Amino acid sequence: MQTGEASQSGQSGRLARRLTQLYGGLVLYGASSALLVRSGLGLEPWNVLHQGLAEHTGLSMGVVLTIVGAVVLLLWIPLRQRPGLGTVSNVLVIGAAMDATLGVVPDAHGWTPRIAAMVAGIVLNGAATGLYIAARFGPGPRDGLMTGLNRRTGLSVRLVRTAVEIAVVVTGFVLGGTVGLGTLLYALSIGPLAQVFLRVFAVPPSPHGSTVVAAGRPWRAILRR
Repeated sequence: MQTGEASQSGQSGRLARRLTQLYGGLVLYGASSALLVRSGLGLEPWNVLHQGLAEHTGLSMGVVLTIVGAVVLLLWIPLRQRPGLGTVSNVLVIGAAMDATLGVVPDAHGWTPRIAAMVAGIVLNGAATGLYIAARFGPGPRDGLMTGLNRRTGLSVRLVRTAVEIAVVVTGFVLGGTVGLGTLLYALSIGPLAQVFLRVFAVPPSPHGSTVVAAGRPWRAILRR
């Protein structure tokens, strides 16, 4: 009886940790992306598009991010991808966290504050990526799109991701999104950073099996560059 109770307690504690990592990571992801916005030195590829769309629609970046995430999630249907709790939460939480952070953090002025905001944004984004992926509740809609296209087309994740993100950056730039030093540094560093933080935040697997509701290996879309 005591062994069974200890096992159940261990599973509950593991689930609580995974949920904390999931939502903490998603909130941190939105906040770190907002820091890159405030730096004015360049955004992550998808946020270049989100910013460009926000400029033309009058909507906030967070709202645009949420809408685009929902549209991308619809593309999972023909790709036969199965969303998990992390997938849906990604769509709902990151945009709200970004708008909340943008509401309290002003634009950085001067090179030192701008560079500090850019570096902090990139590093914290890597930590956020490690947090929510290590929780193993399913990929974000954009990462699932990459792995879904990989399976359906036979092209490598690296090639699919590169092609999609180039298209996203070019479209966003044409619409008025910010491309700069931060965009380049993010592209070069997010894979290694995420890999480090995945190890730091790895959740030991349950001896009784996983409770994940997801499909595929989402970290491949992020780490394989």
